[in-house]
Amino acid sequence: MPKILLSLSLFVLLLVVFSSPVSANHTWNGYHWARTSNPFALKLGDNVTSGWDTYLATASSDWTTSDVLDTAIVAGQGGRTCKATNGRVEVCNKKYGNNGWLGIAQIWITGGVHITQGVTKMNDTYFGKPAYNTPAWKQMVMCQEVGHTLGLDHQDEIFDNANLGTCMDYTSDPSTNQHPNQHDYDELNTIYSHLDSFTTIGQTTGQVARQLGQLAANQDLDNPGEWGRSIRDNGKIAVFERNLGLGNKVFTFVIWAK
Repeated sequence: MPKILLSLSLFVLLLVVFSSPVSANHTWNGYHWARTSNPFALKLGDNVTSGWDTYLATASSDWTTSDVLDTAIVAGQGGRTCKATNGRVEVCNKKYGNNGWLGIAQIWITGGVHITQGVTKMNDTYFGKPAYNTPAWKQMVMCQEVGHTLGLDHQDEIFDNANLGTCMDYTSDPSTNQHPNQHDYDELNTIYSHLDSFTTIGQTTGQVARQLGQLAANQDLDNPGEWGRSIRDNGKIAVFERNLGLGNKVFTFVIWAK
Protein backbone atom coordinates (compact mmCIF):
# COMPACT_ATOMS: atom_id res chain seq x y z
CA MET A 1 0.00 0.00 0.00
CA PRO A 2 1.43 3.46 -0.88
CA LYS A 3 2.62 5.44 2.12
CA ILE A 4 0.12 8.23 1.60
CA LEU A 5 -2.82 5.76 1.64
CA LEU A 6 -1.40 3.99 4.67
CA SER A 7 -1.09 7.30 6.51
CA LEU A 8 -4.62 8.28 5.52
CA SER A 9 -6.00 4.94 6.71
CA LEU A 10 -4.19 5.31 10.04
CA PHE A 11 -5.55 8.84 10.44
CA VAL A 12 -9.12 7.69 9.79
CA LEU A 13 -8.71 4.82 12.28
CA LEU A 14 -7.39 7.14 14.97
CA LEU A 15 -10.16 9.63 14.26
CA VAL A 16 -12.82 6.95 14.76
CA VAL A 17 -11.23 5.63 17.96
CA PHE A 18 -10.69 8.94 19.68
CA SER A 19 -13.97 10.53 18.60
CA SER A 20 -16.03 7.62 19.92
CA PRO A 21 -17.93 8.14 23.19
CA VAL A 22 -16.35 6.71 26.32
CA SER A 23 -19.27 4.35 26.75
CA ALA A 24 -22.33 4.06 24.55
CA ASN A 25 -23.45 1.00 26.52
CA HIS A 26 -23.80 1.69 30.21
CA THR A 27 -26.55 -0.62 31.36
CA TRP A 28 -26.12 -1.84 34.93
CA ASN A 29 -25.91 -5.58 34.14
CA GLY A 30 -29.28 -5.49 32.40
CA TYR A 31 -31.18 -4.68 35.61
CA HIS A 32 -34.57 -3.19 34.80
CA TRP A 33 -38.11 -2.80 36.04
CA ALA A 34 -40.43 -5.43 34.60
CA ARG A 35 -43.40 -3.90 32.80
CA THR A 36 -45.88 -4.79 30.09
CA SER A 37 -45.88 -1.49 28.18
CA ASN A 38 -43.90 1.70 27.57
CA PRO A 39 -43.71 4.39 28.73
CA PHE A 40 -44.07 3.14 32.28
CA ALA A 41 -44.66 5.30 35.34
CA LEU A 42 -42.30 5.01 38.31
CA LYS A 43 -43.01 6.68 41.64
CA LEU A 44 -40.22 8.49 43.50
CA GLY A 45 -41.08 8.72 47.19
CA ASP A 46 -40.12 12.14 48.58
CA ASN A 47 -38.49 11.60 51.97
CA VAL A 48 -36.06 14.50 51.55
CA THR A 49 -35.93 17.72 53.53
CA SER A 50 -36.92 21.01 51.91
CA GLY A 51 -33.34 21.86 50.95
CA TRP A 52 -33.28 18.84 48.64
CA ASP A 53 -36.73 19.22 47.05
CA THR A 54 -35.51 21.28 44.09
CA TYR A 55 -32.81 18.74 43.25
CA LEU A 56 -35.28 15.86 43.38
CA ALA A 57 -37.77 17.78 41.23
CA THR A 58 -35.09 18.52 38.62
CA ALA A 59 -33.89 14.90 38.54
CA SER A 60 -37.45 13.64 38.14
CA SER A 61 -38.11 16.07 35.30
CA ASP A 62 -34.81 15.16 33.62
CA TRP A 63 -35.43 11.41 33.65
CA THR A 64 -39.04 11.86 32.53
CA THR A 65 -37.65 13.29 29.28
CA SER A 66 -36.91 9.66 28.38
CA ASP A 67 -39.21 8.10 25.78
CA VAL A 68 -39.69 4.90 27.79
CA LEU A 69 -40.47 6.08 31.31
CA ASP A 70 -42.06 8.80 33.40
CA THR A 71 -41.23 9.50 37.02
CA ALA A 72 -43.65 11.07 39.47
CA ILE A 73 -42.77 12.50 42.88
CA VAL A 74 -45.17 11.21 45.53
CA ALA A 75 -45.33 11.27 49.31
CA GLY A 76 -42.50 9.25 50.78
CA GLN A 77 -43.07 6.02 52.68
CA GLY A 78 -39.45 5.38 53.65
CA GLY A 79 -39.36 7.52 56.77
CA ARG A 80 -36.10 8.58 58.36
CA THR A 81 -34.68 5.07 57.99
CA CYS A 82 -35.42 5.12 54.24
CA LYS A 83 -37.14 1.76 54.29
CA ALA A 84 -37.67 0.34 50.80
CA THR A 85 -41.19 0.14 49.39
CA ASN A 86 -42.13 -2.53 46.88
CA GLY A 87 -42.69 -1.31 43.34
CA ARG A 88 -41.16 2.17 43.68
CA VAL A 89 -38.08 4.19 44.66
CA GLU A 90 -37.71 5.99 48.00
CA VAL A 91 -35.44 9.07 47.94
CA CYS A 92 -33.91 10.16 51.25
CA ASN A 93 -31.36 12.40 52.91
CA LYS A 94 -30.04 12.79 56.44
CA LYS A 95 -26.77 12.87 58.36
CA TYR A 96 -25.80 9.23 57.98
CA GLY A 97 -22.44 9.84 59.66
CA ASN A 98 -18.75 9.74 58.72
CA ASN A 99 -19.07 6.33 57.10
CA GLY A 100 -17.19 7.15 53.92
CA TRP A 101 -20.04 7.50 51.43
CA LEU A 102 -21.51 10.61 49.88
CA GLY A 103 -24.48 8.99 48.15
CA ILE A 104 -25.81 5.49 47.52
CA ALA A 105 -28.40 3.83 45.31
CA GLN A 106 -29.78 0.43 46.30
CA ILE A 107 -31.91 -1.88 44.17
CA TRP A 108 -33.59 -5.18 45.07
CA ILE A 109 -33.42 -7.77 42.30
CA THR A 110 -35.49 -10.89 41.70
CA GLY A 111 -35.23 -13.38 38.85
CA GLY A 112 -31.71 -12.27 38.01
CA VAL A 113 -32.44 -8.89 36.42
CA HIS A 114 -35.80 -7.49 37.55
CA ILE A 115 -35.81 -4.53 39.94
CA THR A 116 -38.55 -4.80 42.56
CA GLN A 117 -37.77 -1.73 44.70
CA GLY A 118 -35.09 0.88 45.18
CA VAL A 119 -33.79 3.61 47.47
CA THR A 120 -31.39 6.52 47.07
CA LYS A 121 -29.67 8.21 50.01
CA MET A 122 -27.79 11.51 50.22
CA ASN A 123 -25.42 11.78 53.19
CA ASP A 124 -25.76 15.25 54.70
CA THR A 125 -22.76 14.58 56.94
CA TYR A 126 -20.63 15.21 53.85
CA PHE A 127 -23.00 17.50 51.96
CA GLY A 128 -22.76 19.85 54.94
CA LYS A 129 -19.05 20.33 54.26
CA PRO A 130 -17.82 23.11 51.92
CA ALA A 131 -16.41 20.69 49.33
CA TYR A 132 -19.86 19.20 48.63
CA ASN A 133 -22.30 21.83 49.86
CA THR A 134 -22.90 23.24 46.38
CA PRO A 135 -25.88 23.07 44.00
CA ALA A 136 -23.73 21.35 41.35
CA TRP A 137 -22.64 18.47 43.63
CA LYS A 138 -26.14 17.98 45.03
CA GLN A 139 -27.78 17.95 41.59
CA MET A 140 -25.23 15.56 40.09
CA VAL A 141 -25.47 13.06 42.92
CA MET A 142 -29.27 13.19 43.05
CA CYS A 143 -29.54 12.73 39.28
CA GLN A 144 -26.98 9.92 39.27
CA GLU A 145 -28.48 7.93 42.14
CA VAL A 146 -31.95 8.06 40.61
CA GLY A 147 -30.40 7.01 37.30
CA HIS A 148 -28.92 3.92 38.95
CA THR A 149 -32.36 2.86 40.19
CA LEU A 150 -33.53 2.91 36.55
CA GLY A 151 -30.83 0.41 35.57
CA LEU A 152 -28.07 2.74 34.39
CA ASP A 153 -24.35 2.41 35.14
CA HIS A 154 -21.80 5.20 34.73
CA GLN A 155 -20.73 6.29 31.28
CA ASP A 156 -17.22 6.95 32.58
CA GLU A 157 -15.51 6.20 35.90
CA ILE A 158 -12.12 7.80 35.25
CA PHE A 159 -12.26 10.59 37.79
CA ASP A 160 -10.10 13.16 35.98
CA ASN A 161 -11.34 12.66 32.40
CA ALA A 162 -13.00 15.56 30.61
CA ASN A 163 -16.67 15.83 31.54
CA LEU A 164 -19.14 14.11 29.22
CA GLY A 165 -22.02 16.42 30.11
CA THR A 166 -24.02 13.81 32.00
CA CYS A 167 -24.70 13.07 35.65
CA MET A 168 -23.80 9.44 34.89
CA ASP A 169 -20.16 10.52 34.44
CA TYR A 170 -18.29 10.56 37.76
CA THR A 171 -16.06 13.61 38.08
CA SER A 172 -14.23 15.91 40.45
CA ASP A 173 -15.99 18.88 38.81
CA PRO A 174 -19.76 18.41 38.54
CA SER A 175 -20.40 21.85 37.02
CA THR A 176 -21.36 20.43 33.60
CA ASN A 177 -22.44 16.97 34.77
CA GLN A 178 -25.76 17.68 36.46
CA HIS A 179 -28.30 16.22 34.02
CA PRO A 180 -28.69 13.19 31.73
CA ASN A 181 -27.45 13.44 28.15
CA GLN A 182 -28.64 11.80 24.94
CA HIS A 183 -26.53 8.67 25.54
CA ASP A 184 -28.44 8.10 28.79
CA TYR A 185 -31.79 8.35 27.02
CA ASP A 186 -30.55 6.10 24.20
CA GLU A 187 -29.38 3.52 26.73
CA LEU A 188 -32.75 3.56 28.49
CA ASN A 189 -34.38 2.92 25.12
CA THR A 190 -32.11 -0.11 24.72
CA ILE A 191 -32.67 -1.43 28.25
CA TYR A 192 -36.45 -1.14 27.93
CA SER A 193 -36.74 -2.13 24.26
CA HIS A 194 -38.41 -5.43 25.20
CA LEU A 195 -41.58 -5.92 27.21
CA ASP A 196 -42.14 -8.36 30.06
CA SER A 197 -45.14 -10.56 30.71
CA PHE A 198 -45.50 -9.15 34.24
CA THR A 199 -44.70 -5.97 36.14
CA THR A 200 -42.66 -5.14 39.22
CA ILE A 201 -43.91 -1.55 39.30
CA GLY A 202 -46.35 -0.56 42.01
CA GLN A 203 -47.13 -4.07 43.20
CA THR A 204 -45.55 -7.11 44.81
CA THR A 205 -43.89 -9.92 42.87
CA GLY A 206 -44.79 -12.68 45.31
CA GLN A 207 -44.79 -13.28 49.04
CA VAL A 208 -41.23 -14.62 49.24
CA ALA A 209 -39.72 -11.74 47.27
CA ARG A 210 -41.65 -9.23 49.37
CA GLN A 211 -40.57 -10.77 52.66
CA LEU A 212 -36.91 -10.98 51.65
CA GLY A 213 -36.94 -7.43 50.34
CA GLN A 214 -38.43 -6.08 53.53
CA LEU A 215 -36.01 -8.15 55.63
CA ALA A 216 -33.11 -6.40 53.92
CA ALA A 217 -34.85 -3.03 54.21
CA ASN A 218 -35.12 -3.51 57.97
CA GLN A 219 -31.36 -4.05 58.29
CA ASP A 220 -28.88 -1.20 58.71
CA LEU A 221 -28.27 -0.76 54.99
CA ASP A 222 -26.65 2.62 55.68
CA ASN A 223 -23.74 0.66 57.11
CA PRO A 224 -21.15 -0.65 54.61
CA GLY A 225 -20.85 -3.78 56.73
CA GLU A 226 -24.41 -4.74 55.71
CA TRP A 227 -23.89 -4.35 51.95
CA GLY A 228 -22.45 -7.81 51.34
CA ARG A 229 -19.46 -8.56 49.14
CA SER A 230 -17.63 -5.93 47.13
CA ILE A 231 -17.80 -6.67 43.42
CA ARG A 232 -16.29 -3.38 42.17
CA ASP A 233 -14.33 -0.59 43.85
CA ASN A 234 -11.89 1.91 42.33
CA GLY A 235 -11.68 4.15 45.37
CA LYS A 236 -14.17 6.65 43.92
CA ILE A 237 -17.20 4.44 43.30
CA ALA A 238 -18.08 0.90 44.36
CA VAL A 239 -20.75 -1.75 43.95
CA PHE A 240 -21.73 -4.31 46.60
CA GLU A 241 -23.90 -7.41 46.36
CA ARG A 242 -25.89 -8.94 49.19
CA ASN A 243 -27.47 -12.33 48.48
CA LEU A 244 -30.87 -12.71 50.12
CA GLY A 245 -31.45 -16.24 48.86
CA LEU A 246 -34.02 -17.76 46.49
CA GLY A 247 -32.79 -15.63 43.59
CA ASN A 248 -33.18 -12.34 45.47
CA LYS A 249 -30.32 -9.87 45.89
CA VAL A 250 -29.77 -6.26 46.90
CA PHE A 251 -27.11 -4.21 45.13
CA THR A 252 -25.61 -1.01 46.51
CA PHE A 253 -23.96 1.54 44.21
CA VAL A 254 -21.72 3.88 46.20
CA ILE A 255 -20.13 7.28 45.60
CA TRP A 256 -17.29 7.57 48.12
CA ALA A 257 -16.60 10.97 49.65
CA LYS A 258 -13.10 12.37 49.18
